[in-house]
Amino acid sequence: MLSTNMHLKILLPFKVFAEERDVLRIVAESRSGFFGLLPNRLDCAAALVPGILTYETMEGGEVCLAVDEGVLVKTGSEVLISVRDAIGNMDLGELHRVIEQEFLSRHEQEKSIRSALVKLESSFIHRFAALHHD
Repeated sequence: MLSTNMHLKILLPFKVFAEERDVLRIVAESRSGFFGLLPNRLDCAAALVPGILTYETMEGGEVCLAVDEGVLVKTGSEVLISVRDAIGNMDLGELHRVIEQEFLSRHEQEKSIRSALVKLESSFIHRFAALHHD
């Protein structure tokens, strides 16, 4: 039996951000670019990058959200999207600004912190090895 709609659930680390029934289509972004989901598409999984997630419901029309990185899994008519953060209720320009200023800058800060930790760990290991050889 062919399905005419999907059940979408958007999950954040500590809560359900949104749950929609009767979703007609979903557009998300992966590293390879934007892709769309329709109700009868084959099951799939995709890693999402920070960007705009768009979905359309029968009653509410088109909805745009800013989402941070995460994963999308479609099985049958169920679509689960698990992301680090999501923001809605803004116009498209504001959503793009949020992605650039909040999500992407957070990722750059995390890279800097990881780099500093690697340097500290490396320094500790070298000093510990020098003590061991003495």
